[in-house]
Amino acid sequence: MQTIINYLPSFMQFPLFWVLAILAVAVVLFIQNKLRMDVIALMVLLAFSLSGILTTKEALAGFGDPNVILLALLYIIGDALARTGVANQMSDWLLRVAGASEAKVIALLMLSIGTLGAFMSSTGIVAIFIPVTLAICASLNISPRRLMMPLAVAGLISGMMTLIATTPNLVTHAELVKAGYEGFHFFSFTPIGALVLVLGILYMLAVRRWLDDGSVPVSVNNDDSMAHLIEEYKLNGRAKMVVLSEGSHFIGKTIDELNLRSVYQLNIIAIQRYKNFRHITLAAFGKDQLQKKDILLMDIGVDETRFAQLCEEFGMQPIELKGEYFSTQSKSVGMAELGVMPETETIGQTVDALNFRSNFGLSVVGIKREGQILQNNLLTETVKSGDILLVMGVWQKITAMVQIRKDFFLIGMPKESKQAVPAASQAPHALFALVIMIGLMISGLVPNVIAAFIACLLLGAFRCIDMKSAYESIHFPTLILVIGMMPFSLAMQKTGGVALMVEKFISLTGGANTAYPLILIGLFALTAVVGLFISTSATAILMAPIAIEVARQLGYPPTALVMVVAIASSAAFMTPISPVNSMVVSLGNYRFSDFLKVGLPFTVITMLVTAFLVPILFP
Repeated sequence: MQTIINYLPSFMQFPLFWVLAILAVAVVLFIQNKLRMDVIALMVLLAFSLSGILTTKEALAGFGDPNVILLALLYIIGDALARTGVANQMSDWLLRVAGASEAKVIALLMLSIGTLGAFMSSTGIVAIFIPVTLAICASLNISPRRLMMPLAVAGLISGMMTLIATTPNLVTHAELVKAGYEGFHFFSFTPIGALVLVLGILYMLAVRRWLDDGSVPVSVNNDDSMAHLIEEYKLNGRAKMVVLSEGSHFIGKTIDELNLRSVYQLNIIAIQRYKNFRHITLAAFGKDQLQKKDILLMDIGVDETRFAQLCEEFGMQPIELKGEYFSTQSKSVGMAELGVMPETETIGQTVDALNFRSNFGLSVVGIKREGQILQNNLLTETVKSGDILLVMGVWQKITAMVQIRKDFFLIGMPKESKQAVPAASQAPHALFALVIMIGLMISGLVPNVIAAFIACLLLGAFRCIDMKSAYESIHFPTLILVIGMMPFSLAMQKTGGVALMVEKFISLTGGANTAYPLILIGLFALTAVVGLFISTSATAILMAPIAIEVARQLGYPPTALVMVVAIASSAAFMTPISPVNSMVVSLGNYRFSDFLKVGLPFTVITMLVTAFLVPILFP
């Protein structure tokens, strides 16, 4: 390799030339967006190793970096929060409180995302809130253009709230530690992030009309929704909710003992029980004993008068049911259509003999046969070839039943199944694990990565997440991107690239003769421009060493300048290519100019807030 270099022109014999050449090629490939970002990062890693600029050990050091492991663990923790319904509960609260006020919706939406996003992936939290936002748009009869942009802006701001909120924060923290400095604390970013969030809410309330192009709300296709199935199977008016009063005849008895469906045409779909300071939804198995104050979700085959008589007779108190046929409980209770496999023992058996309740806690609430819907006396109905069964119960049990019973095949599950919460009953345990992790990180008793390890083990022990889901939750492309771009930092320092860029930056900004806030503004602007072309993680990796060296030469706190880089890296408001913004482009029918029009002024606002607060936080 060295022999080849000797025959090249003199300017090409400097290692810095090759580092800048690799950087330029990587930037071009990032902009073209034809190759995956993680593939580009691996190509960068390979180029550094083969060129001899870095040793193999230096090039591969990212695979053993504690912050990369920490990032992977945080993906698992974020998925556990989603699986246990913590985010969904906040979205439900938003829908209840916001009402019909668009301004209140925007404020609460951004506040919810900014708060939750401080502890989980910004892309993950935005994904959770997209269906909620679309539902709000439909209910308020407004275009998604007016709410999708605030949703994305809040997602980006959430990355400025805590140390673990986004990858740039962790990457810049790691660079500080490598350089021999203390690094950031858990809430170091919070004062800046909180003020930016408040200003972001006010800003989006002021400019939301810029996004209104007169388009009508996106029509929702109900063909694959619970509402469509409820209508098709004629289930309207059949749903009831009752609570078991003290002294009820049902208390202490199993569902099988009561024979409610066969004798009284009262079919228990699911049970809501107060446990761990909240109501949880349980599958209704035949051997389950009913308890005082249980709330029963029931499908009834009798008229209102007869149902009222049965309630009085058995000590059941009716509860007002909002929505149609448990549609408002769709995060925990759902339905699915199942087809009968040909030539199986199922054909010829009655629905009762299939033991759906005993085995899976599910109920057959409808049968479709040759285009006709059967409703009455389903327990005694004989299953025939070509029948389609509509089963209902807790989502997890539907999924389990489809995987186990090979004599049925899944025809389709409504779109509400995507919002199902697999471990809703474990939400308090998930919050407990999160609090333990935050407490350990704040106290400094153990390294951050060990605190995250402890939280993940607790989440597994509490069954908030299983191993399969944990591995699937890790976003490996992002990890590989960070690992592949990490060598740039070391290569730039070894070849004098950082020193050269620092020299140019100081000369352009006036150096020691320039006020502290103006240096911060210049650094923020440079980072924001770099972030237009490459990912936020890569931007932070490239700019953090420059910020540290500028601080050293000018006598400023390195932590202050590195924080500016972290905040600026997350402030990707101007471009639709950032992961968060890309999720809402098609839903809001946005153009590049929309992001520039809304994002540029708010980027300036964020820059001024950062330049104002950083000197106060790091004098």
